[in-house]
Amino acid sequence: MTERIINAERIEQIINVFGSFDENIKRIEQTYGVRITNRGTELKVTGEEEAADRGARAIEGLLTLAAKGETIDEQKVRYLIDLVSSGNDDQIGQMAKDVVCITAKGKPIKAKTLGQQRYMKAIQKNTITIGVGPAGTGKTYLAVAAAVAAFREKTVNRIILTRPAVEAGERLGFLPGDLQNKVDPYLRPLYDALYDMLGAETYQKYLERGNIEVAPLAYMRGRTLDDSFIILDEAQNTTREQMKMFLTRLGFGSKIVITGDVTQIDLPADKTSGLKDAVRILENIPDIAICRLTASDVVRHALVQQIIAAYERGGEKHPTPPVKKLKRERK
Repeated sequence: MTERIINAERIEQIINVFGSFDENIKRIEQTYGVRITNRGTELKVTGEEEAADRGARAIEGLLTLAAKGETIDEQKVRYLIDLVSSGNDDQIGQMAKDVVCITAKGKPIKAKTLGQQRYMKAIQKNTITIGVGPAGTGKTYLAVAAAVAAFREKTVNRIILTRPAVEAGERLGFLPGDLQNKVDPYLRPLYDALYDMLGAETYQKYLERGNIEVAPLAYMRGRTLDDSFIILDEAQNTTREQMKMFLTRLGFGSKIVITGDVTQIDLPADKTSGLKDAVRILENIPDIAICRLTASDVVRHALVQQIIAAYERGGEKHPTPPVKKLKRERK
């Protein structure tokens, strides 16, 4: 007899998979001649080796659907059993393709605009995706949702989130604590997105196991990142050299998503934004997608769209003056 262990993230997913009076689990047991038991968020499938493997794959497929907010009914169980039996269970994700991810509170995450939809399709299709657009277009949030979905589907082993710790008018030195304490505020939007998707407890568990890493961009130097979903946020604040360093971290089985807003560059005036440079250089390379989101893709308060449009009009009337280089006086 062979045993297969499957772990779910939340007990609600187990309840959904079992169904009323455990009817979904009973159908899988009858089909494959296995015994399925659970303890908390852990499921154990016991039976002959091939039967246990198929039963485990069927349960993992149901958990994938449950994680995407799908209600598990008899039709879905039958369809899933057919997919497993024909060896096509890798297509299970297509059954809930409209939902990117489900948050810890059960909220489905979906693209809300055509621009966001193109952005999500580009992430799924390409190894590297660059999302450029104004604040409120969901660039970072949707990228984190895609990363969590890929992690849940086990297409990657790690989620790595990073951003440059560039001062936006303030100075790092005034913040209390050590270096990690000083850069944490810059990483807070990434923490918040992960908390929303996974819940604080699950996030902490994966962080301790090393499945999730949130770090400043400087920590990426010298590494090769395999089987990872890597997100570079606020990429407009990278230099050309930093962007090249980051892109060359790409390893086998990994995906990279780069997000940024070229209208909010906090670099010194004499520095070229690595994001602007990358968009220009990488435009026509296969397997690299560049998605341009606009004010029409903003999903925050309606005033945000008007504010963005007003600043764009103001920027056209008052272009940034060229930087003059000061000559050193000879002594």
